[in-house]
Amino acid sequence: MTSRIVCDVLVIGSGASGLAAAVTAAHFGLKVVVAEKEPVFGGTTAWSGGWLWIPRNPLAQAAGIVEPLETPMEYLRSELGNHSADPRIAAFLANGPEMVSFFQDRTAMRWIDGNQVPDFHETPGSARGGRSVCAAPYDARELGRWVKKLRPPLDVASLWGMGLASGADMRHFFQATRHARSALYVVGRLARHVRDLLVHGRGMHLVNGNALVARLLRSSIDLGVTLIDSAPVKELLVDGSRVTGASLATTDGTLRVEAKRGVVLATGGFPHDPARLDQLAHHAGGGRGHFSAAPRSNTGDGLRLAEEVGGLVADDLASAVALAPVSIVPREGGKAAHFPHLLERAKPGIIAVTAAGRRFVSEADSYHDFVAALIAATPSGEPVEAWLIADRSAQRRWGLGSAKPFPFPTTPAVRSGYLKRGRSVEELAHACAIPAEVLVETIARFNGFAAAGEDPDFHRGRSIYNRVQGDPAHQPNPSLAPLCRAPFYAVKIVPGSLGTFAGVKTDPTARVVDGSGVPIPGLFAVGNDMSSIMAGRYPSGGITLGPGMTFGYIAGRVLADQPVTGIDTMEMEETT
Repeated sequence: MTSRIVCDVLVIGSGASGLAAAVTAAHFGLKVVVAEKEPVFGGTTAWSGGWLWIPRNPLAQAAGIVEPLETPMEYLRSELGNHSADPRIAAFLANGPEMVSFFQDRTAMRWIDGNQVPDFHETPGSARGGRSVCAAPYDARELGRWVKKLRPPLDVASLWGMGLASGADMRHFFQATRHARSALYVVGRLARHVRDLLVHGRGMHLVNGNALVARLLRSSIDLGVTLIDSAPVKELLVDGSRVTGASLATTDGTLRVEAKRGVVLATGGFPHDPARLDQLAHHAGGGRGHFSAAPRSNTGDGLRLAEEVGGLVADDLASAVALAPVSIVPREGGKAAHFPHLLERAKPGIIAVTAAGRRFVSEADSYHDFVAALIAATPSGEPVEAWLIADRSAQRRWGLGSAKPFPFPTTPAVRSGYLKRGRSVEELAHACAIPAEVLVETIARFNGFAAAGEDPDFHRGRSIYNRVQGDPAHQPNPSLAPLCRAPFYAVKIVPGSLGTFAGVKTDPTARVVDGSGVPIPGLFAVGNDMSSIMAGRYPSGGITLGPGMTFGYIAGRVLADQPVTGIDTMEMEETT
């Protein structure tokens, strides 16, 4: 059975980028439909930290952190080289602050600043903070019945489905065994979460990416956006050269959505498309050597849809994927989960070694840099893998992957084989099949450096980012402490990602372009379906969601015939 609806704009996918386009277009009076492949809304965003990199954002400026446009541009030049000339970068820098203000002033979005969050690298133009924003915590009860359609936080990386916000929230949990005030905070937070589980079946205090999606969903509902779940796209509808909608496979049969103004692709990239990974991510080994922490439904639908109507996928990026170290967590039924190691690597008392037992990077560097260094350190033909190692003190304080810190026991993780344990370094080495004499030497060398507070091998703890990621209360180096107290623990690390960078080529207004660089009428791409403006580099946290929401906002304005800062509307009309 086939049914039909008509709208102005169809958005395919419901992460932050797609919802930003939907909300913007709806605000300016357009009839918008959002089609989501899965039975829940939120995409990868709902599992993410929720941070956006937006230089010169209004929250920073209100706090007195003012910088000229040239400063973040200088940073991007130093990070991206010739790719910094991409005209989409100028569009992003010009419209990002405006996007933050738009959502703050006209929707249910409320932001918190990241004014203490530094850029990843200390190259010319980098900043110690002031370029990041995140959605403020949100009471999920404000969503009403729609809360059942919100993707919950990533269970393997949360506490019974309870997300922890970076900053004071997370610090209280790490300090709960050391400070009475933090212990009381944690007890109260857990009590409220358990109450919510009993009453609502899920946590109601939303933070990070879950809060970001919830606020965008609330805004969509307020503006009358039609939200359709469990509706994968079968094909785009085309009239001549113009994309005019899409055919959806819903639970009630085929739904033909005719979009008079255009279609926005926002399906989340291709982190679980083995064929595309094998083509673009050379470490993936037939797509089987890559273990993304993104939802498994992100299989490159948007890229394939664009290619079918003449779009091109970028193949010239420094990295096709947003690399992140993950560990494979065994699950009942045999379907393992992928835990993203974003935090504990930088904490004192934890190191990483290759399968040969040697360090290869500053463990406190960014997740992308960590995996890039591991790939570079792995001899050709050998599996790309490493071991994250902690002594008892560090594991009990910080946790190690999905093996949570005190008071949670380590025994279940050890029994499952996920967590390796040894009463000595030698015994741990045997459990991990690492050459024992090499690991003993590596840890002894590291311990000597840690005691002195300096790492001459990899300079861990020297950069601002390294120190922020460590423990500010630990001295002389917030990121370094010896591994001394048995038993010792280890978790195997493999290359994964938080998403993909290689996407469809677009112009500065998010319109998909063909092989000649001419926009395909009626077709837009945002988020991970758009080829990253960072050209496969990772200069700072939030460089996916920041541009994603900004270009969603730009696409929404273009579809609604609204002017876009820095874009010649006359030229745009001529090529539409």
